[in-house]
Amino acid sequence: MKQFLLLAVAVTFSVGHVVAQNERAPATPLIAFDPYFSVWSMTDKLTDQGTKHWTGSDQPMRGLLRVDGKVYRWMGRDPREAAAMEQKSLTIAPLHTIYTFEAGGVRLTATFLTPSIPTDLDLLAQPVTYLTWKVASTDGQHHSTEIYLGIDARIAVNSSDQQVTWSSAHTTGLRVLSVGSRDQQTLNRSGDNLRADWGYFHLAVPDDELATLAAASTEKNTDGFPSSKDDDMEMPQTAGNAPLLSVTFPIDLVGPETAERHVLLSFTQDYAIEYLDRKLRAYWRHNGEPVPQMLASAERNYPAIETRSAKFDADLMSDMEKAGGPVYARLTALAFRQTLAANGLATDVDGTPLQFPKENFSNGCISTVDVLYPASPFFLFFSPTLLEAQLKPVMAYSALPRWKWPFAPHDLGQYPLANGQVYGGGERTEEDQMPVEESGNMLIMIAAMGRAQGDMHFAKEYWPILTKWAEYLRAKGLDPENQLSTDDFAGHLAHNANLSIKAIDALGAYADMARALGRNDIARDYSRAAKDMATKWETMAKEGDHYKLAFDSANTWSQKYNLVWDRLLSLNLFPPRVRQTELTYYATKLQTYGLPLDSRKDYTKLDWQLWTATLSTDRAQFDALVTPLGKWLDETPTRVPLTDWYDTRTGKQEGFQARSVVGGLYIKALSDDVLAKKWRTRTE
Repeated sequence: MKQFLLLAVAVTFSVGHVVAQNERAPATPLIAFDPYFSVWSMTDKLTDQGTKHWTGSDQPMRGLLRVDGKVYRWMGRDPREAAAMEQKSLTIAPLHTIYTFEAGGVRLTATFLTPSIPTDLDLLAQPVTYLTWKVASTDGQHHSTEIYLGIDARIAVNSSDQQVTWSSAHTTGLRVLSVGSRDQQTLNRSGDNLRADWGYFHLAVPDDELATLAAASTEKNTDGFPSSKDDDMEMPQTAGNAPLLSVTFPIDLVGPETAERHVLLSFTQDYAIEYLDRKLRAYWRHNGEPVPQMLASAERNYPAIETRSAKFDADLMSDMEKAGGPVYARLTALAFRQTLAANGLATDVDGTPLQFPKENFSNGCISTVDVLYPASPFFLFFSPTLLEAQLKPVMAYSALPRWKWPFAPHDLGQYPLANGQVYGGGERTEEDQMPVEESGNMLIMIAAMGRAQGDMHFAKEYWPILTKWAEYLRAKGLDPENQLSTDDFAGHLAHNANLSIKAIDALGAYADMARALGRNDIARDYSRAAKDMATKWETMAKEGDHYKLAFDSANTWSQKYNLVWDRLLSLNLFPPRVRQTELTYYATKLQTYGLPLDSRKDYTKLDWQLWTATLSTDRAQFDALVTPLGKWLDETPTRVPLTDWYDTRTGKQEGFQARSVVGGLYIKALSDDVLAKKWRTRTE
């Protein structure tokens, strides 16, 4: 795998253009919008395998290029008779994925752009990925070429046996082919390994690009290209047998000129989420804009969006390398679209944005608080508004009489139905709840969000609930009972030292909020309590040259990643020697692909490793913990969208993939106050 180079800032970005470099990723994002519209390549070369949904289900997109009568593949492995173009390079930037291919004297550059700029909610919510091709002669000769793209109907359903229908239409400046399930049962089910079977996929092609569109099978044609006579109008058909939605562009290449074409790939749903038995519209519908106008607007604004997105990528990658080095820049580029695509963005009845993460390949829960927490550095860095959009549904639910516990909930249901907690004891019992974990998470996130926003309006609105959770942590947090933490895959653990740190930091965060709200007596009281607990913690956890996994467990250790908030929120509850003692000890425990989570197993969490590394203010110490993660990206045998749970010796996935928690990788960038303020206030 060493032939694939790290993405470094040697990769130069300039407005409107990206110079690509070879890059290997566990999986490569092509379309990454939300949990249902998310298509990936899970091989080194785009022609080695059909494209897939993040779950691994087939959602093939077929790409061909005919050069002087000979057909080559640039995407997918069908038709097998067509030779694969040579893949010369691949770059994965935050918003772009760029492939370059060559064959028959022609170079083809295919660029997927999902312009998910977090500070622009309307653009972020636009359910469109742009696919652009640039074609040029490499030998200076004249070439007659045709670009072909075919989209399988499975992109719009959960399973291949579902019946689909398709249609063609014309809107301002665009011709559009659409496909969707026949039955359109909106928000009809919840679950983890599911794809949406309501809504419609659209292939939109600009009028002026002289293209041929077809809803046609290619099986009749051995070269894989349909003809206009092949249009199939027999509906419905099962998705696995339905015709492909396709477009073909004829291009005559003369001399050194580069030809460019593009299409819009879109999946639209009127309703995105059900929250407390209310169906919420997708946020892109908050102004009442219908699909044709949304697509026309996306096409009209494309040149400006591409320019803006290229600058965004260039600036962000430059800053990420300065913040954490080339491996860190590469990790944050891979994490960017995945973080956002694991969320559904909806609009409340008053137009307020509400964002709901899905706990991908864990149990499919929606708005899981211990998923919000690890992902929060991304949103604190780019857009506290989006973090508020995630926390508001949790707080509104917690304020209802039906939530009767003195601690924070774990979740709001199972995606996309946020109708009440389903994990553990749900609303019925305390069994398998995460009381210290989730209460601490909420207090820390709300305090950090208030600091980023410059006021504590959110904390003020929900102060009685926050006070109840703080009282619970004060009574129960120093030495937690036998309960689950966010690392629930490791099982119950009593006297968890890292969980205790979370409770202590959360009480410090609560005191910080009280101080900002003018509640000085409360602030002094809880500051003293948190400081006293931190002093006791050090005595309880100390074991020679490190601190224990659990207070009652000798010869153990664990990553104390929760300690990072003591520094990020300037709480200063723990003496610096705690951080430095742990970091020195971790250097002795590093494995080939990273630092194990604790002394029990060889597995680790990708997000927590960056939190742990960010405990250090020494760049060499940070690099020592992060460098193995670059090796893991190059060598992991598991080809899925970033997993956050893997084995540090083998590099193999243990579980989880495509989760928003990888947004936690941005914690190093968040630790730089000046850099974070720059990106939160950025305007293009």
